[in-house]
Amino acid sequence: MKIAIPTAQGKLCMHFGHCEVFTVFDVNENKQVKETNRITPPPHEPGVLPKWLGELGVDVIIASGMGMRAQQLFAQNGVKVVVGADSDTPENVISAYLNDTLVTGENACDH
Repeated sequence: MKIAIPTAQGKLCMHFGHCEVFTVFDVNENKQVKETNRITPPPHEPGVLPKWLGELGVDVIIASGMGMRAQQLFAQNGVKVVVGADSDTPENVISAYLNDTLVTGENACDH
């Protein structure tokens, strides 16, 4: 499984489309991180990132905020969306997600 976290300044970015990189974790069936990659995304334009991440084989994206249209596009590309995560290091976010302790709140995006 591949899990992507939009990252800026070393932490989960509050809006996925404004991130510097996507930290992508390759996770095995025992919920252990096998590999971590930081990948620079293409320029942010509507519809580009869901398709791009889907083509990279990402299964899950964990974000703080994401518009409804982007969430729909991720679903169309077979990517599960988790929104409302707090800004923290990607390592802490993935650890909480894999341990079923990730706390999510309101979607930080209103579009």
